[in-house]
Amino acid sequence: MSFMTAQEVKRKLAAILSADVKGYSRLMGEDEVGTIHTLNSYKEVMASLIQNYHGRVIDAPGDNLLAEFASVVDAVQCAVEIQKELKARNADLPENRRMEFRVGVNLGDVVEEKGKIFGDGVNIAARLESLSEAGGICISGTAFDQVENKVSLGYEYLGEQPVKNIAKPVRVYRVQIESEAAAGKPSEVASREKMAFPLPDKPSIAVLPFVNMSGSSEQEYFCDGITDQIITSLSMIPRLFVIARNSTFIYKGKPVKVQRVAEEMGVQYVLEGSVQRSEGRVRILVQLIDAIKGIHLWSERYDRDLKDLFVLQDEIAREIMTALQVKLTEGEYASGIAGSTSNLKALECFWRGEEHFFHWVKENNAAARQWAQKAIELDPKFAGAWALMGWTHLSEVTMGWSKSPVQCTERALECAQKAIGLSDFCAKGHSLMGYINLLNRKFDEAIENGKRAVRVNPNDPMMLSILANIMQYNGKFDESIALTRNAMRLCPSYPAYFLSSLSFSYFLTERYEEAVAAGELMLARAHKGEFSPLLAHVSLAEAYVGLGQDQKARAHAEEVLKISPNYSSANLRKWIYYYRDPAHLERRIDAQRKAGLK
Repeated sequence: MSFMTAQEVKRKLAAILSADVKGYSRLMGEDEVGTIHTLNSYKEVMASLIQNYHGRVIDAPGDNLLAEFASVVDAVQCAVEIQKELKARNADLPENRRMEFRVGVNLGDVVEEKGKIFGDGVNIAARLESLSEAGGICISGTAFDQVENKVSLGYEYLGEQPVKNIAKPVRVYRVQIESEAAAGKPSEVASREKMAFPLPDKPSIAVLPFVNMSGSSEQEYFCDGITDQIITSLSMIPRLFVIARNSTFIYKGKPVKVQRVAEEMGVQYVLEGSVQRSEGRVRILVQLIDAIKGIHLWSERYDRDLKDLFVLQDEIAREIMTALQVKLTEGEYASGIAGSTSNLKALECFWRGEEHFFHWVKENNAAARQWAQKAIELDPKFAGAWALMGWTHLSEVTMGWSKSPVQCTERALECAQKAIGLSDFCAKGHSLMGYINLLNRKFDEAIENGKRAVRVNPNDPMMLSILANIMQYNGKFDESIALTRNAMRLCPSYPAYFLSSLSFSYFLTERYEEAVAAGELMLARAHKGEFSPLLAHVSLAEAYVGLGQDQKARAHAEEVLKISPNYSSANLRKWIYYYRDPAHLERRIDAQRKAGLK
């Protein structure tokens, strides 16, 4: 028996969720094995949702479940999601086998000892549970006071109710779960009509950034890396449509409904999860949701040694495939894991390197190279790290940072050859080789490298964008436009530089109005600090010359000269010498001269 002194007692204010099954004895009497199976399945769903709403399960004996939350808003929202999810699952069962939980939520003082909680706060939550209807939720007055104006639901006041061993009766409110839909507010089901893009003709999925539950911001890169690795594994499967990391990461750190994500990204399925890393172990909670039907297809909680992370990531990807009924060939499985490493420290260095690289800033590029070098030192056979190293060298050339571009290009070539030599499934290695061959005017080889990168990873918008650039400089403008449009669909929050290739390809195919539209979008993004305003004004100057609107063309040319007084169109022959047909470059130079850029 445990005795606590006054000094050992730890009190705190917590939101308590208590739940049990209505009619549990009848269900057990009719089918004991089936009831236990359903109960365990439903408890897993509940535990998954509780963790997703930042709570923790305290205890779950028999048909009971007790959980605590730091936020009563999270507790009530979680209770609602639990009841909606269980209702959807019960719809697939015969009426007499449906398992309905009653839920009570209270905000009150509790005593904590060895991970368990006790006290009046718990007793009141249990009483509220008993007052709830099957499939319903009752909350206390203290909980209601906090959520009334924060959670858009209806609340029915049931008056003051007595609670055993509590001196004063407790105010009780019944949560009207369906009131949100009844009031004409957005439902919990994604609408095909509201989709920003038509649904693809194959399973489509967005992977949300996993929530860092480790309690340390230092672990954000680790959490993001796991998300990125899962996206990469899925994106290599041609029979899937996978939204790119750039787009799903706009939701990082924001409370967002999966239905909204599905509508904004134009997908049917959304994967969300959380990661907790502690003392050599990692706990990952994931759930896959069909946003159109509003149901959870699959959820799982993994608690593994950190050294098993690679196997775990592969297992999660395979489970998603199974849930979406997508079968993998052995070749696709091999490509999904190629270019990676079995060295966790090397992988962490790679993740940190990529985090810096995609800032497109000189200082970050240098930091990315340092992390790539560390990854290679830890695992010299890590193809992805060699490719990242190569891209940092090539970026110095393409971004104009290098004082010795020939040497940087040679170093990038060495890294590309190393990456591809280690793994022919390293998409970044093939794309790197493609761009190097473009700079060296090896046009046919550049196209083949770019196409190989897209074959390896057909859902990676970066690979599509690089191939689009290669095609543009090869004079294959229609193919370049189609590739860029495809990249934009895979990444609705696409990088602004995608518009550059699009604008110049439109100009060179005499689709001047579309070139202006792309240029205006580019300029708007530039005003937000996402892109170079100089290049946006250059593209618009060219496009307006094509339309015969000389005054507008000259206005943009003047903006170019304000930014760069020494700008000369003649320098294009030195900067972008790699047009396969020089006549295409001369058309651009001629348009710039007509706009006033000598």
